[in-house]
Amino acid sequence: MSDNLLIVGGSGFVSGTVARRAVASGWRVWAVTRGRLPLPDGVITIVADREDTIVFESAIASAMQMAEIDRFDLVADCIGYDAEDAVQDVSVFRRRARQLVFISTDFVFDPAHRAFPQGEVSEHYLSDGYGGRKRMCELELMNRDTGDMAWTIVRPCHIYGPGSRLGCLPEHGRDERLLERLRASETLRLVGGGHFLQQPIVARDLADLVLASAGRTDLNGRIFQAAGPDVVESVTYYRILADILGVSLHIEEVPVDEYLADNPGAAPFLCHRIYDLAALREAGLPSPATPLAVGLAEQVEDLA
Repeated sequence: MSDNLLIVGGSGFVSGTVARRAVASGWRVWAVTRGRLPLPDGVITIVADREDTIVFESAIASAMQMAEIDRFDLVADCIGYDAEDAVQDVSVFRRRARQLVFISTDFVFDPAHRAFPQGEVSEHYLSDGYGGRKRMCELELMNRDTGDMAWTIVRPCHIYGPGSRLGCLPEHGRDERLLERLRASETLRLVGGGHFLQQPIVARDLADLVLASAGRTDLNGRIFQAAGPDVVESVTYYRILADILGVSLHIEEVPVDEYLADNPGAAPFLCHRIYDLAALREAGLPSPATPLAVGLAEQVEDLA
């Protein structure tokens, strides 16, 4: 019998990639969504809004009863953002899932106190903003009684690939017109000239890492950095795109201090984001291996 996977999300970029990779690997896949967007083929829809925990839990219980399963082998929370989401994961799934994987973010670290490369543990975490809220989710999982449910946290760096917009750095992060700008030989304004280091991870490698965690009770309580194989300056990301298109790259440097004065919330983007992946390897989990140039070529083709 196939393993049973429940995805909280399912219609988004990362969650949809997890769903497609799971279906292709033979999993039985359910996804809890608000029903506003279509799910990948082969995914069973559970319509519920997680902001209403009673309805959320009831819909999941009904789906399990209909499928005649007492537990999901794996629950992947791809959209948890507030501490209340992690609290909900524990309360709803501690008796309904053998394992939970929570997708956090590398933005949990205070950008002013990063190590190079950064491991899983730091004395300096953010307490507000996107990274701070994800860190609060992590702490809820760490400090609550999860019963027989094992949990694992993964912290991806910049996630890219088919299904997402291109761009990894202000002022051209997730820029829907990026390919158009490059083809028109527009000058791209990159903060710091794009000289910050990072390790983008293609979404399918992240999805495969999530799925490979299933059945690994030895990963209970573990946190893993998730980053790609290439450490590059952010400007190299844009240079690869220009090479794929066969155009010249034109860059204007935006001073970091000037940009931060107007956009203080952008600080987590404006630092070196490079990671020690030794823990992944030592745990026998698949290290993300897709070269950046290969993944970006696939994304450009998808957007063409």
